Order: sequence, then C-alpha cells, then structure tokens
Amino acid sequence: MTSPVLLTGQVLSFSANPFLEGPSAAHLEPDGAVFLSQGRIMAIGPRAALRHAHPDVPVISYGQHLLTAGFVDAHVHYPQTAIIASWGKRLIDWLNTYTFPEEMRFGDPAYAAEISARYLDLVLAQGTTTVASYCTIHPESVDAFFSAAAARGMRVIAGKTCMDRDTAPEGLRDTAQSAYDQSKALIDRWHGKGRAGYAITPRFSPTSTPDQLHALGALWAEHPDCAMQTHLSEQTDEIAWVKSLYPEARDYLDTYERAGLIGAGAVFGHAIHLEPRERARLAETRSAVVHCPTSNTFIGSGLCDVAGLIAQGTPVGLATDTGGGSSFSMLRTMAAAYEVGQLRGRPLHASELVWLATEGSAAALRLSGTIGHMGVGAEADITVLDLASTPAIAQRHARANDFWEALFPTLMMGDDRAICATWVGGALRHSRPS
Repeated sequence: MTSPVLLTGQVLSFSANPFLEGPSAAHLEPDGAVFLSQGRIMAIGPRAALRHAHPDVPVISYGQHLLTAGFVDAHVHYPQTAIIASWGKRLIDWLNTYTFPEEMRFGDPAYAAEISARYLDLVLAQGTTTVASYCTIHPESVDAFFSAAAARGMRVIAGKTCMDRDTAPEGLRDTAQSAYDQSKALIDRWHGKGRAGYAITPRFSPTSTPDQLHALGALWAEHPDCAMQTHLSEQTDEIAWVKSLYPEARDYLDTYERAGLIGAGAVFGHAIHLEPRERARLAETRSAVVHCPTSNTFIGSGLCDVAGLIAQGTPVGLATDTGGGSSFSMLRTMAAAYEVGQLRGRPLHASELVWLATEGSAAALRLSGTIGHMGVGAEADITVLDLASTPAIAQRHARANDFWEALFPTLMMGDDRAICATWVGGALRHSRPS
C-alpha cells in the first residue's frame, strides 16, 4: 500500500455530466487539497481544512497547478506504438500496409514486453492513467501488456484481438475455437487480478466470421463482468465491406447484435456513420461509443456526433486510438474533439472536454466512481496540469476572465510539458523534468 499524502493545488471535480447540466456540473476548489491513502482518495476539500484534519501527513504543494482525475483513454492499440504517424492511407490500406505487418512481431514475448513498457511510459508522461487496449492475436502480447501495467500499478483493460476470416493475413488469424479458448484462458489468468480487467476483443466484423463472433458472444455471456471492445462504422467504405460480407444483417451493428455482442460493457470505437436504428439500439442497450477524433481526421474517417449521441442516452468516452490516432496525448485529443465539434456546429465546452477524458471514458468502461473520478473512494489516479506551461499558453492564461478561460488554452495547445505529475494508485509515477 502507498503512504498517505496530501496534494494541494486547484482541484477540479464533477458531480454530473456537463453535456446535460452545463458547466455547473463541475466544481473547482481554488485552494484545495486531496488526501490519498491506501491507493484511494480519502478526502477532498479546502487546503486549510484538510491540513488541519491530517496534520502529520506529508504535503506536496502544486501551487496553482490543477489537480484533476487521471485521463482515461478508452480505445487504443498499444501494438501500433512504433507505427504511429504513418503516412497517407485509408483504413483498410493502413491496416494492410502498416498495422498487420507490425502486429505479426508480437508473437515474440521480448518484443511485446519492450513495446508494452514503451507505450505505458509514454502515456504516463501525458497524464493518462488508464487505457483500454487491443493487443494482437498472440496471447504473449496480452501477458506482456498486463505485466507491464502491473509493474506500474496501472488499471488497464485489454484483450487478445481475434480474427479468423481470410480478410486478415496469414500469420494473424486464429479460429473461432482458438479465439474462444485462448481468450478464456487469458480471462482466467488476468481478469480481476490486481488492477487488470479483460476485454473480449473481436477486431471488427470484416476480420471475423459469424462463427467467431458467436463464439465470442458466448464467452461474454459466460463472463459478463468483462468488457467487450470492437470497432463500428469508422469509414463508409468499411461499412460497404461489412454489407458485402454480412448480406443478411440489417446494418453494421446488427453483425454484433446477432452474436450477442451488444449491451452494457460493449465499447464501440468510432461509430461515426450510424443508421437511425443503430443509434437507437446503442442508447437502448447502454452500449458505449468511444470518440477518436485525431484518428478520425488523420485517416479521413469523418466527424462523430458526440453531443447528439449523449443526448440520446448513449455513454460516450474519448480516446487517442493510437496508432491510427496521431498523438499519445489526451490533451491533443481534447483539442481535436473541440475542432470536430466546431465542424459539426456544436463546439464542446472545456468542462465537456475534461469530462469526456475522465468521467465519460470511465463510464464507457463501466468503471464510474472507480477511475476518472475526483471523489472520495475513487482510486487515486490523478493528473496535475500546469496551466501556464509554455510562453504561448501562459500569455493567454494571464488574460483569462474565469477558470474555464484559464484552462482552455492548455486543452487546445498543451502537450507533455503541461503534465506536471501523474499519480497512479496513490503513487507518483511521472514527474515533469525540472
């Protein structure tokens, strides 16, 4: 267990969803403190009051820096770390040219361990404390990732990617039976152990046969406390491909629905080009959508209707989608989400952006109140933001008329220099170089 500590600074928390309640859903303690003990948040309040209540606890003062819940990146591909920012391909070409050749390397446990460690260290430096990651078809890639996360005390969700259709290359295909058997063994080995959570992971319908989707649906029915993650309606040519492979399906979502891969705990990446029936079913079943704005613009996929989906009752989180996304930074991802909102005629408020990156992503992963939450009882994952980290940000921050104006330049222009510290489970896991 970690030692008790009192962190002081400005403290930002949420009591409700600002998409529904407006900025008043957020609460700022301008001279605040957070008391951490046994890996959890034990108290939040004014600095003087918490110091008086805990006079013997060590204090780490962050001055006017902002303490917020750690960022939760709800859709990533850690095996694509080394191919991030690869040039100029649409989704299917990008997979064939960059992704699949790289993922073939992850049958090597040493390589999987190297990239797992590199990836997690990169995101900790960006203030991200939890990720939901696809691994590769190799169980070794899953073992490496969970082991690296455990060494850093991180709560992560991950699973073996399953692909048995010949649309995936030889060397990256399993079978319906081996996908079931290997995923089940990995669930037994990792799910619920420490801070590890398993996600049953068909890559997407074009690389799985109906038999495999049904096998994974049966596995999820046997382990309903696991997550289920996959992709949905990312690009229009992908949707046409799905229609050609599943002519009997009503729409793309129906390819999953027929296999029992829909409902609370289902996490669908992208979900840009949805039919009215799909939107209604996502909301009705409490299936989650994860917005991946840097990926959606980088690969030319489209503009997700985040505010509209939330208004309909669909849980929505935020993600980098590395390496299809062009950054490991959730700050850059928030900036991209704002830009996408502008293009859709519904710019997102700063409170909505931070909520998506914390509370929203946690809710999408069925972890509300556990992670992404600055509240008593939550796991002590905290990101400390310097709101004047560069000269350009500092000069805009100095002219702010209120807190949201002071925060917004960091959301738009911030990078790893804005991450003063990253706390994971009550332990300091990253500190910005002085």
